[in-house]
This record gives sequence, C-alpha cells and structure tokens, in this order.
Amino acid sequence: MPIWLFIYVDSCLFLIFYLYVRRIKKRIGFQLGMNVSIVMGGMMAMLTGVLFILQFPFHFTYITMLSALIGMGAGAVFGKLFDYQTFVTGLTNGAVVGLMAPMIGTVVEMPGLFVWGLHILFAISMIVILSSIKRS
Repeated sequence: MPIWLFIYVDSCLFLIFYLYVRRIKKRIGFQLGMNVSIVMGGMMAMLTGVLFILQFPFHFTYITMLSALIGMGAGAVFGKLFDYQTFVTGLTNGAVVGLMAPMIGTVVEMPGLFVWGLHILFAISMIVILSSIKRS
C-alpha cells in the first residue's frame, strides 16, 4: 500500500474520531480525556514521522519539525476539548513523540512490517479508547 494512502486513511480516522469525541465530550472524565489527548497526539506524531521519513529519507530536519508540529497539533486539538492541563499534556507529548518518530523510522530494517505494526497498534489503541469511552 502506498505511503500517501496510509497518511490519507490516518487523517480520515483522526478526523472521524475527533468529531465523535467532540460530540460526546461531556461524558468523558478528566483522566480519560488526558489519555485520549496523549494517545492521539503521540500516535499521529509517530505515524506521520515514520511515514514521511520513509518517503523522504534525506529531509530529516524538515520531517522532524513537521512530525513534531503535527503531533503537537493533534494532542492540542484533543486536549482543548477537555481543559487546559489536558491541552498542555497533549501538546508536549505530541512534540516529544514527533521529535523521536523520524529517528525510529530511519533505523527500521523492515519498513513494511513496521508500518503495518504501527497501524495495528493505532487501531488497537483507538478500540481501547472507544471501549473506555463507552464504559464511562
């Protein structure tokens, strides 16, 4: 599967999940909101950092900055749904994971298997978050 298709699917899943969480944010507690912002900011930073570094391996600096900004944005968007502390936590976690993701992507020896593994991890984390939201 092409890398751009992965990025498109990840972005669509992120947007759908954001709209769902925004619709039911009153039912989500502070601790669960914190976990949602950490997971979504970190996963978006990790996915974009690894996918972009595999696509453009010689643009390490720009990809590191881009993945950090995307992770910060994703964590901030989800964190802003709840409160300021969750906003700051999502922002900083997205930045840290965004700085590390291109480094991980450059040392991967089997990129296809690693990308599929990351997406399986992303799907599992979204399923766990959705089931936690349903139980709250």
